Amino acid sequence: MESIIILIFVIGYLSITLEHPLKLDKTVPALIMAALIWAVLAIGFHSGWFDVINTEEEAFNFLSGGEVAAEGFNGTLLHHLGKTAEILIFLIGAMTIVEIIDLHRGFEVLKSAVKTKSKRKLLWIIGVLAFILSAIIDNLTATIVLVTLLRKLIHVKEDRIWYAAMVVIAANAGGAWSPIGDVTTTMLWIANKVTAAGLIEFVVLPSIVCFVLPFWIASYLKPFKGYIEVDDTPEDEEAGKLLSSRTMLFLGLGMIVSVPIFKTLTHLPPYIGMMLALGVVWLVSEYIHPEEDFSKERRHLYSAHKALSRIEISSILFFLGILLAVAGLESLVYGVVNGEEVGTLRYLAEVLQAAIPNQDVVVILLGILSAIIDNVPLVAASMGMYESPTDSVLWHFIAYSAGTGGSMLIIGSAAGVAAMGMERIDFIWYLKKIAWLAFIGFIAGAGVFLLFERVIFHHA
Repeated sequence: MESIIILIFVIGYLSITLEHPLKLDKTVPALIMAALIWAVLAIGFHSGWFDVINTEEEAFNFLSGGEVAAEGFNGTLLHHLGKTAEILIFLIGAMTIVEIIDLHRGFEVLKSAVKTKSKRKLLWIIGVLAFILSAIIDNLTATIVLVTLLRKLIHVKEDRIWYAAMVVIAANAGGAWSPIGDVTTTMLWIANKVTAAGLIEFVVLPSIVCFVLPFWIASYLKPFKGYIEVDDTPEDEEAGKLLSSRTMLFLGLGMIVSVPIFKTLTHLPPYIGMMLALGVVWLVSEYIHPEEDFSKERRHLYSAHKALSRIEISSILFFLGILLAVAGLESLVYGVVNGEEVGTLRYLAEVLQAAIPNQDVVVILLGILSAIIDNVPLVAASMGMYESPTDSVLWHFIAYSAGTGGSMLIIGSAAGVAAMGMERIDFIWYLKKIAWLAFIGFIAGAGVFLLFERVIFHHA
């Protein structure tokens, strides 16, 4: 019976990775997969076909436990829903703040900062912006903002897709060292696997290497030589901005950055801080005047309600489906290790550990795999597989590998998928032209990480 649940997961997973050939939104298989896994789990559990294990390693058997076991099953589902909801509420808050900034054309302020005509200089400016922005707002949003910016700066599509592809590498590298930079680092942070300070301290240097090396190589490539035509019309620039642009940009980014500080001061989960941040930005957006002659009739154009209607609810539902499906696998008792019953994912970790004794090699493989398979379920699975203390080398290396490994394929990360959708970047073109650059950055960064952690400081 266990094999039915694993089969549902495998079929659902394949449907997610093949979303483009199937022309099916990946949210659909994610939701169906989660519901079916828990349905089979519930029927099998109440029929006594298999046991369920909770996060405290307590196993429940319905035939021997009866009512207490049934409560244990419900408690396990509720616990996993709670953990998933923490991430989703956090993401909804962050996405809404970014949309409010965008409605007030806050990101136009960044456009006016780019003044160069040199292709090589522009590559580095865009790269540094992507690296820093993705750490503050998250790699997906940073990519969307910068691809939008590139459209205003570069009018030749053949030139622009090179820059858009390089933005993906920089944004993923920038997102890996920040607790709010990538969905996977947010998951590890909210689950107390890493602290904000620990993640920044240990992952920032490998991430910089992962970003700088591909950009340094790319700056010698033909597409980044020469000059671009830039429109210097000041009227255009002024038309793009509003009275509230600068205020909303700095307030929005400042409030997102305040979330880790709020968590450190209060020891409350990050989603509470994000709710406060959203509340403050929303409050200011209600009273601020974006235009000189601002009337009530135009208020709805800049309201938080409009921002809420623009956030991608399908992405939120995708994470809901994926995280609950992985939680179902984690809750299913699959085998016995050292005399105790363990869930499917923990069992898989033990098998991997036996096959590949070096954990670092396993994590590097996880990074390469995250280019093919979505990194969210991979990290969710690894959280169920390993029992390591907060801020251990393992969690930092998983944050780095899963965050940056996805750059190797255009479909390997949320940032890549966004760039692909916006610029119609071809999968095979990216594989031929960009994948090798991303791989060099990924491996070099991993090498730097292991050099510091294993050789110089000998951390466990």
